[in-house]
Amino acid sequence: MGRKLGAEFFGTFWLVLGGCGSALLAAGVAGVGIGWLGVAFAFGLTVLVMAFAVGHISGGHFNPAVSLGLWAGRRFDQRELLPYIAVQIVAAIAAATVLFIIASGADGFSASDGFTANGYGDHSPGGYGLVAALVTELVLTFVFVFVIMGATDRRAPQGFAPIAIGLALTGVHLVGIPVTNMSVNPARSIGPALFAGGWAIGQLWLFIIGPIVGALAAGYVYRVLLEPDGE
Repeated sequence: MGRKLGAEFFGTFWLVLGGCGSALLAAGVAGVGIGWLGVAFAFGLTVLVMAFAVGHISGGHFNPAVSLGLWAGRRFDQRELLPYIAVQIVAAIAAATVLFIIASGADGFSASDGFTANGYGDHSPGGYGLVAALVTELVLTFVFVFVIMGATDRRAPQGFAPIAIGLALTGVHLVGIPVTNMSVNPARSIGPALFAGGWAIGQLWLFIIGPIVGALAAGYVYRVLLEPDGE
């Protein structure tokens, strides 16, 4: 169990450091910024490489919603659920702390300006409201976890799951970044929100509830409709 939790820590840490770090430090650099496209690929690549690196140890969840979705799909032991979620959140906060220290080295930096936190309304990159944000997080998390369920199915081609999962997360971010900065991951949302404070903490509920509901639905639907022994 210790090895599993260690793998989850490092995987989640890199997901938040690499994904949110690209958005915070590299997306808007004048002339050479990677933009939203680059950020979307950064999130997808972090999951892909860590799924290959440590997925064979822990399953490569790196996301409380994924753990819950796999539990709903009867792919994950309930006894391991809370430890996984706890270590994922701690890892996300640790990564956000590292990003805060790095970003603080720039003149004029203020975490309250956003710090890659997820948001809706005035804090949505495209000005999208609460309902649009909730639907985005719920539906795209459903799609993401559904892909995970399919790619890791024992009937699927073996050894390619990290590629499908990484590309799915990239696609999810390509759609969702303009709406909410894209979460599909409560741990990813919690880490930056703690540093942004204020409005980010006030809106955090949506980026916990939306992904969890979407993930639970995906795990259940895949198990019932597509598993040979679904019930």
